Parts: sequence; C-alpha cells; structure tokens
Amino acid sequence: MTDSYSLIWDLDKIFSGGSESPDFAAFAEALEKDTGALLAELQAAGEDGGAGDDALNDWTSRLQDLMARLREAFSYVGCLSAQNMEDRKATAWTEKLQTLSAKLGQSLDLYDAALALVPEGRLEAWIAGGSVSEIAFVIRERRDFVKEKLTPALEALAGELAVDGYHGWGENYQTIVSRIAIPWEEEGTVKTLSAGQAFNKLSHPSQQVRDEMGAKWESAWAGQADLAADALNRLAGFRLKLYQARRWQDPLKEPLLINRMSRDTLDAMWEGVSGGMEPLKRYMAAKARLLGKERLDWHDVSAPVGAEGGAIGYDDAAALIKNAFGSFSPAQAKLAERAFSGRWIEAEDRAGKRPGGFCTDFPLTGETRIFMTYSGTPDNVSTLAHELGHAYHDVCVDGLPQFGRNYAMNVAETASTFAEGLVSDALLRAAGSDAARLSLLDERLQRASAFCNNIRARFLFETRFYEARKSGMLDVEALNELMVAAQKEAFGDALSSWHPHFWAAKLHFYATDVPFYNFPYTFGYLFSTGIAAVAEAEGAGFHERYDRLLRDTGLMTVEELGRRHLGVELDKPAFWQAAVRRATADVDAFEALCAR
Repeated sequence: MTDSYSLIWDLDKIFSGGSESPDFAAFAEALEKDTGALLAELQAAGEDGGAGDDALNDWTSRLQDLMARLREAFSYVGCLSAQNMEDRKATAWTEKLQTLSAKLGQSLDLYDAALALVPEGRLEAWIAGGSVSEIAFVIRERRDFVKEKLTPALEALAGELAVDGYHGWGENYQTIVSRIAIPWEEEGTVKTLSAGQAFNKLSHPSQQVRDEMGAKWESAWAGQADLAADALNRLAGFRLKLYQARRWQDPLKEPLLINRMSRDTLDAMWEGVSGGMEPLKRYMAAKARLLGKERLDWHDVSAPVGAEGGAIGYDDAAALIKNAFGSFSPAQAKLAERAFSGRWIEAEDRAGKRPGGFCTDFPLTGETRIFMTYSGTPDNVSTLAHELGHAYHDVCVDGLPQFGRNYAMNVAETASTFAEGLVSDALLRAAGSDAARLSLLDERLQRASAFCNNIRARFLFETRFYEARKSGMLDVEALNELMVAAQKEAFGDALSSWHPHFWAAKLHFYATDVPFYNFPYTFGYLFSTGIAAVAEAEGAGFHERYDRLLRDTGLMTVEELGRRHLGVELDKPAFWQAAVRRATADVDAFEALCAR
C-alpha cells in the first residue's frame, strides 16, 4: 500500500495533547462552568409560565451553544477511546462528560417545560417573529415531547443515575471488547489480534481462513458472554424501568420519536423487506454453489467472490471514492479530498483499536473525523465511502442552528448508504470482465443482505429480548436461543450455520445514545435506494435537490421529508416494496454470471 495519504488522523488540530491535553481540560472546565450557570438560572426561573421572549431567546441560544461544545468534547474523547482502548484517561473523561451531559439534559428538560407552559398563541408569535423561525419544527417537537416525560426533577434524577448506571454499563462493554485477544498464526509467526483485526478475517478470500476465524471468533465471544449478558440485561432493565415510569408501554416509542418516524412507516418498511426475501435467498444459494457448498455458513455471507487480486491500496481507494462522488456531485468529491488530505481519517491496521467504524462531527472546528481499520478489502472501501457520506451530510447542515443540525440516525444512514451506492455504481460501470462484474455484484448484494437480512435479525432479536426482559434477566443460553431464532427467521433456510453470540459481539446492542440501533440502518439503505431511483430519472442537477433534502433532515419528520423532496408516502408499503425490488435487482445478473 502507498502512503501518500496518511492512515492516521490528526486530532491535535482539535486539541493538542490527547487525553492529557491542557487545552481540552480548560475547554471542559469552561463548559462545565457555563452548563452549571445556565442550569441554575433555569432552576431559579421556576414554573410560573412567565418566561418572556427575551428569556426564551437567550436560553435557546445558550443551550445550542452548550450542545455544540459538548458535542465537540464527546467527539474528541470518543476518538481517543477508539484509537486506543487502553487509554484510561479517555475513559475517565467520558464519565465526566456524561455527568456534564446529564446536567445539560436537566437544562433542556427545564427549557422544554418552560416552552410547554407558554400559551399556544404567544409561543407561535415568538416562533414567527424571532430568531428561532428556522428551527420552528424542533421547538414544537421539544414542547410536545416534554409532555410525554416525567417532571423535570425526576428526569434530572434519572439522568444523574444513568451516568454510573445506564451509561456505566455501556462503557463496561468497551472494557469487555478490549479483552478480546485472538491468537493468529501467519507465516509461521503467532500474533494476537484485537477484535477489529480479527473481524476483518471473517471476510477473507480463503475459506480456510474464514472457517478458522469463524470458530475462533465465536469461541472468543463465548468466553466473554457472561460479562456481556450482564451489561445487556442491565441496559435493557434501566430503559424498561424508565419507560414504565413514563407510562410508555412500547419499547419502540423512544427510538421512533428519536428517528422522527411513525410506527406505520416502520411496519411498512419491514413488510416490504419480509416480502422481498426470495431474491436474496436465491443470491445466497448461487453464492454457496460458487463456493462449492450446499449452503453458506454465517461467516461466508461476506466472503469475496469473482476477480482475484491483492489488497486495494489506501490511495487507490481514495481515488475510487473521489471519482465516484464526482460523477454525482462536485461538492461531495471536494469534501472527500478535504477529508483525505486533511487527515480526518484514522485507518491504520494496528492492535489496540476498537472494532467497527464511525464518523463524528466537530461542530466548532467545522470538520469531522472518521474511524475504521483499513486492511484493503472491498468491504473496507465501502466502509470508507459510507463514513464519508456521513461527513458530507455534516457539510450540508453546516450553518444551521445546533437544534437543526441534530438529524436522526435513520436519515444519517441515508447519506452514508447513498455514498456507498455511488462508489458501487461507478465500479460496476467500469468493470472490464465477467469476474470483475461478479465480484462487484456480490458486494452490492452483500449490502442488500446486510440491511434486509442481518439488520432484520437484530431488530427481531432486540424486540423479543425487550419483551422477555420484562419478566427478568436472560442468561447466555436464552440470549443465544433468541439470537439464532431471529437469524433463522431473517435469513430463512439460506444458511447452514449461525452466530449464537452475535448479541455479544455487536457493539450496537450496547449503545446508550440511540436505543434499537438497527432499524434506522435498513431505513437509510432503502430510503437511499429510492433516492437513487429519482436521481437516475432526473439526471444532472439532482445533486442540488439532494443537498436540500439532507439539509432538511433535522427539521421535519421522515414522512414530510419524503413527501416534500421525493413525492412519496413512506408510511405505505409501496415505496419500500419498490426499493427492495431495486436493491435486489442484481440477483438475476449474479446468478447468470455464477452459471458461466
């Protein structure tokens, strides 16, 4: 691999000195002081409903400023923890920021309660005549949501207890991940692989490597399963108790509110997915035949097929992505170049890093940072494009008030999967052989399977787990049984083996910022597929309309977003059925190439 672009990100531009940074310590101290001052002021304001326009304007401005500063701090510490799971100082900073976040949450609850006490007519007059008109949707949303919650004092108590309870269990999972150490022999030398490094072996071209790592991976997580089960049960138990206190019957209420989508839209989406399984089952059957197997094992789903070749160099991946982005939008290609040349990306393949990938924004710095472990696989290239799609989304909302920048996960995943699709389409157009086309079609269908089979399995597992958790804690065996049952339902009879400890191995089940960290991925993938159909029909110039859609993602419900920018009804199955058909349209071509 070449090294024209650095594989190591630059965090010193944000704060110099890592977790020992004096600049960051001073930043955090000022943030804590200002957060405490606003909280005290809001507490003193009481609940007399007499907040005037000047007070509302001041609180709105200061809250957004504090939210941006806290986001900057969380992003920095999150990057430190990801690049080195042994950085205990970063872990300590995370706890401090969570405490600070709880205080800011108290301020937001008091602010929301103050909004709820303002008479409707005066509130609307304030919105229409002041600086908040651009974020009117968010103001009304906050005012309505507070009515669904406990009193500000009780919500504050819950937030404070969550730091060492709820969030503490989430952080404990990071410790569990850091314990994963898998021995691996290469060229006569045995080395220890971290979870991130080991995971990349599961998509290795060699069946022997995949089989060996598949067994080691399952065994490694089985060894940590008791600890992971404790964390998962406690996280769910906290949520369920809080929901019970709020008189929420459905565990999906909060994630749906967060994602600004209705239950009708969620049900319509899954109806479209479940009704479109047959083409994906045909794809996996054809792939199994190609690999000389009756059916695929779990770890074969992401196995590469088609054209053989070495690793894709990092610089080559950068060129591919920039060219693909440029075919759709000059602005998106410019952003990608800025990210590569500005050292926004941590991609080095080394021990000690956490697994997975993410993109996190720094609203004050005006940049993002992308984390992954790059080893040159096609899947790595897709991940890189995916995270750069998130970075472009942040560019599109730049300049909006902080309330308007807070778009939800489902529409965030729209931008990222759309970016992946641009890269895939460009590569397929340029494919010069059947072997190359087969490989590229396989990558596209792998993504379709990931979002429609794998994510669906996660959703089914988590939904059933929460229902069972209402009656008590589940042990490892029960969790394994739930996981395998969900995988069998989501994949049908397409696979010959399963991943019982997937619930332990997948970080997303332990996220404390977004409950049900699964269905938004499928939404984003299929919504982006629908957007791609419109882009294809309209041709040049659609990228400007796409930018406007992304800019509005924090300012309306997804149903309104679909109606306004695409003219579609997301709470009806038709859109999703069409999207699934488009997503699986490559199966015929894949089968034909497999048969040659």
